Amino acid sequence: MNTDAAHVEIWLDERRFEATGLREFAVTEQDGSERRAFAFDFKVTHEDYHDVTTLLYKGEFRLRVPALQAELRTGIHNYSTSLDNLYEKGAVGDYHLELIERA
Repeated sequence: MNTDAAHVEIWLDERRFEATGLREFAVTEQDGSERRAFAFDFKVTHEDYHDVTTLLYKGEFRLRVPALQAELRTGIHNYSTSLDNLYEKGAVGDYHLELIERA
């Protein structure tokens, strides 16, 4: 499932993100079972860098996607970022995050 909206509201725990490129897909486990997964992109500013990275270091989140009426426990499946130093004033990084449903 891909969203047509340019920006989609996504919540990780109590933090709101304006995401783009939201994609829902299934990950097949070795036993043949499937788990839901979500991939999306978002921007992180210099001002938000510390709070966002502290949140991401937790590794597990309550994901809420109101547009899909989805709410579930997830963990990081994959992520990447365009910058590794957002401590410079005015810097903005592009983040890509993939979350997988926790059993």
